Amino acid sequence: MSPESPSLPMDAAAIRAILPHRYPFLMLDRVVEFKPGDSITAIKCVSQIEPYFQGHFPDYPVMPGVLQIEAVAQAGAIYLTLMGAIGPDQMAILTSIEEAKFRRPVGPGDMLRIHAYDFRLRRGYGKAHGTVTVNDQVCSEGVVGFAVVNR
Repeated sequence: MSPESPSLPMDAAAIRAILPHRYPFLMLDRVVEFKPGDSITAIKCVSQIEPYFQGHFPDYPVMPGVLQIEAVAQAGAIYLTLMGAIGPDQMAILTSIEEAKFRRPVGPGDMLRIHAYDFRLRRGYGKAHGTVTVNDQVCSEGVVGFAVVNR
């Protein structure tokens, strides 16, 4: 299938039309770049009222690294949908995280730039690389594995 050309930036409503996730697990606010056959870049504005800050950690709020990697996976799911690799009756399920590295804490007020690239998909399973940056500094990176399943 040929890739669908989205109107960029994609806002929260357009993201919700693609992803099955909802608050508090929808990790993307906007898609700002889509390069068919290459990559996708999304934005997450981290608010001081994020629910995970209540316990992680109350006196030094830090966004859990696994949620940063989840944001990469969600960006990847949008990419695969726009490329036509995921149909309207399907979704991508995170199956693995490899080579994850957490390099800088993320806290309230940070604007995450989530970049997913180097997609591989075969027989309903795939992998993609991703990085999360704030002000051009890498906060986290890794390889996400996924399965395309029926909803």
